Amino acid sequence: MRWTLKPEPNEEEVEKLTKELGIDKVLSRLLVQRGIKTFDEAKEFFRPSLDNLHDPFLMKDMNLAVERIEKAIELKERILIYGDYDVDGTTAVSLLYSYIKDRYSDVTTYIPDRYKEGYGISFLGVDFAIKNNFQLIIALDCGIKAIDKVTYAKENNIDFIICDHHKPGQEVPEAVAVLNPKQIDCMYPYKELCGCGVGFKLIEALEYRNNGVIENLIPYLDLVAIAVAADIVPITGENRVLAYFGLQVINTAPRNGIKAIIHQFGKKELTITDVVFIIAPRINAAGRIKHGNFAVSLLTELDYQIALVEASNIEKFNTDRKELDAAITQEALIQIVNNKEEDKFTTVVYEEDWHKGVIGIVASRLIETYYRPTIVFTRSGDKLAASARSVKGFDVYNAIEACSEYLVQFGGHKYAAGLTILPEQYENFKNKFEQVVSESIHKNLLVPEIGIDVELDLCSITPKFYRILQQMAPFGPQNLKPVFYSSCVRDNGYGKQVGGDKSHLKLNIIYGADNRTYGAIGFSLGKKMKLIENSFDIAYCLDENTWNGTTSIQLVLKDLKQSI
Repeated sequence: MRWTLKPEPNEEEVEKLTKELGIDKVLSRLLVQRGIKTFDEAKEFFRPSLDNLHDPFLMKDMNLAVERIEKAIELKERILIYGDYDVDGTTAVSLLYSYIKDRYSDVTTYIPDRYKEGYGISFLGVDFAIKNNFQLIIALDCGIKAIDKVTYAKENNIDFIICDHHKPGQEVPEAVAVLNPKQIDCMYPYKELCGCGVGFKLIEALEYRNNGVIENLIPYLDLVAIAVAADIVPITGENRVLAYFGLQVINTAPRNGIKAIIHQFGKKELTITDVVFIIAPRINAAGRIKHGNFAVSLLTELDYQIALVEASNIEKFNTDRKELDAAITQEALIQIVNNKEEDKFTTVVYEEDWHKGVIGIVASRLIETYYRPTIVFTRSGDKLAASARSVKGFDVYNAIEACSEYLVQFGGHKYAAGLTILPEQYENFKNKFEQVVSESIHKNLLVPEIGIDVELDLCSITPKFYRILQQMAPFGPQNLKPVFYSSCVRDNGYGKQVGGDKSHLKLNIIYGADNRTYGAIGFSLGKKMKLIENSFDIAYCLDENTWNGTTSIQLVLKDLKQSI
């Protein structure tokens, strides 16, 4: 691991904020690092408000989208809500369907089959709309590159509204409206909404057009918070507001489907991390193992007893998913060794019978062993489909685009993408991808990095300090949980390896002349036990630990190394 200390913020700005807020200077440093430099900016950050959401009609084509939906309702046309099978897509579909369904009955959902249709809008999906006499399709979390499908629908008298957040190509589909803040000619002030977030802006516009108020939409924010967390979008600006209030809904009055999921593991209050690692994988498991329709059915269910049954089914899907990704990851690791590819700049692996639903997870798992851009292929019909994942700082989307001569199609983000190629192009693509990455990636990016926010004296850790720190939540990209650094600490002699396989490290840390002892846990750091015999440096986050009814502040170690 390489430790990287973030640049020192402007000292005058730190001093000014410290005086204005009356807080520890370390906390002011964290705020200034995040672009928060004034009392008013701090107030907006610590006290998110729905009043800070932007006018949805600032988004390009929003007026057109609202008018077309209102027309469909007035003319009693059939409306199809179409979305991707992942968390962002299924939550977006559930959100818009639930909202319109409260006003208008002739609305149906459609989630493409991951294996028969693949990602995004499909011809099969449009054929379904034609066969069942739908006049309007509203696509969520997909569609920005579906030029041929939208044209096909238009030829068959079906209009499209596209709500997407993925990077547009040079040409966009000829839809009635294209809602995507990433369009070059879209002047919407916030560009980082997820697909469900764009869907929320649409129902916000519909609500305002019908003289409603933003408070009417709070019950839908549990879905938005889940999508924000799962899609790994920056938790800044509007995303921070939506996630903040969405978490409140999850913890106080969630919809039946989410309540049923939470019931299975019994945690009383969820954080954004819990959403990422507990709720999101279960929703995702439906589309990975069976069909995304199971997720939409759960998230829109009005009967809690039925929701409990559906949540139990999805729990089984999630268990199957975990077993599959563990087995495939092991096969992929063996393939890398057998092919003598341990020292390459990339990982590209393929097996025709790997489950398409988990190859993205497998790609992430492989990066834990071989820290480099990774693509996992499997067979999908007469083509090969793949999921790509990247390492911090490297744009895998651009790297794949540089191999476009071998692609059938692709799409995604800087750190995650999906692609399709013909089987005979696998080796050509694999070689070209290795070449592109080897020529463009900085060697430092191939070593996992711990970004450290600020050095901290352990004696600064007080209940007040921790309480203010927690008010910086929800944490996520561009507002990550602060990582601190303390040097020349020691263990009091009672440190030990814990866990069934002794893979974790539990320490009681002391520092200088400070008489206090600081409890610390280092997950997967058991192998560094010998380093604590002398003074050592630590990188860590702060969390609460409850044991035998007593709650205390605990250091959660990211890494430790010998002091110099």
